[in-house]
Formats: sequence, structure tokens, C-alpha cells
Amino acid sequence: MQISYHGHSVVKIQTGNHTILIDPFITGNELTDLKAAEEKPDVILLTHAHNDHVGDTIELAKNNDAQVVATVELANYLGSQGVNAVGMNLGGSKEFDFGTVKYTKAFHSSSFTTEDGQVIYGGMPAGILFKAEGKTIYHAGDTELFGDMELIGKRNSIDLAFVPIGDFFTMGPEDAAYAVELLQPKTVVPVHYNTFPPIKQDPSAFKDLVKNAEVNILEAGGSIEL
Repeated sequence: MQISYHGHSVVKIQTGNHTILIDPFITGNELTDLKAAEEKPDVILLTHAHNDHVGDTIELAKNNDAQVVATVELANYLGSQGVNAVGMNLGGSKEFDFGTVKYTKAFHSSSFTTEDGQVIYGGMPAGILFKAEGKTIYHAGDTELFGDMELIGKRNSIDLAFVPIGDFFTMGPEDAAYAVELLQPKTVVPVHYNTFPPIKQDPSAFKDLVKNAEVNILEAGGSIEL
């Protein structure tokens, strides 16, 4: 299984049979190496409804007949736009043909703003535990540090975690490093930084703070094999 990072919080997972995109914010993302017209996902997983995470989901899903998995309120909105969307909620898991998805809590906000300025409530924000081919990947989504990360770490052997470090909108490097201590992943990749001026960070400072996991700082397009 190949997992690659594509700027902001965009993650691509290539299993033996499926291409999965998490939070495909491509158009308008100056840090990404992807082009929406060239992506061919089978599945899109969303952590929450903010535009810099939903991104190109509607276009990608329609163009590729991709299944979208999101929290139920966001899934209902996407379904109203003609997308094949499955709505889940926190604590729930489902085994799909591409892998198992479980939604975990995250502490953030969640709404989608349409092109005409309408604000759509997106339900609870979430993290995602994704399991396939004997491996477990955790994408924390946008969140602050919270104590139940310890439970997530104890109840799941996490091979690879993606955690935000940008501060301002999410936890910053110090809190993210403590989150890694609680989650106990084998490898961690920092995300959600340097996209906008308020979240400018030096990821090497985060790396220096992490003592219990391998930190892999990926440039857009960089990948890890599991």
C-alpha cells in the first residue's frame, strides 16, 4: 500500500485495487502537486465540511463515479448535489470493499460555504481510522489536542498518523507532539501547515519535539510504503 501527501491535508492511499483520496482540496491549494482533472479516485473520505477539505469532492466524485464517505450531514448535502455519498457518524465503523472506515472525534467546527455564500452545516468534525491490507492509518482531520487520543492509540495499532501542526485553526507543533505521544503511531506525518499565512510553521520544529515515533516530513507528492 502506498500513501502519499499532497499539501494541506490531502492524502492519497493506493491499495492493490483502489485509489482513495482524503480531503481533496486541490483547486486553490497552492501547495499541492495534483490537478483535479487528472485524478481518478474510486473513493473519497472527508473529515469535515470546511471548503479547504471538501475541496474538489463534487467534481471528482461525479467525473469518476467515486463513492464519498463523510459524516451524515455533509453526506446528505453532497447527495443533494448528485454525489454517491455514504453518511456515517462518530464512533461508527463500516467495512467497505476498499477497507474499513471508522470515524473518531475531533474538536473543530464544520460547515461548507457554497459559491453563492450560503453556509451549510456539516455536522461534527471527525478524524478517520482507515484499515486495509493489515495496516491502520489515522488522519486526525482538523482538531485540537484532546485526551481521548490516548484511547485511540491504545485501542488501535496505528502504523501511520497524519496530524495537523499549523496552530491558529488547529493544534500547533507542541500540542501535536503531545498528541503523537498519546496516539503512539509507528510513523507520523505533519499536515495542515504553510497553506495560509496564519498557519505558517517549520515542520522540523515539530519533528524535534516528537520522541516516540518516526517523523516523516513529506513534500507534496512524497510517499510512504506500508
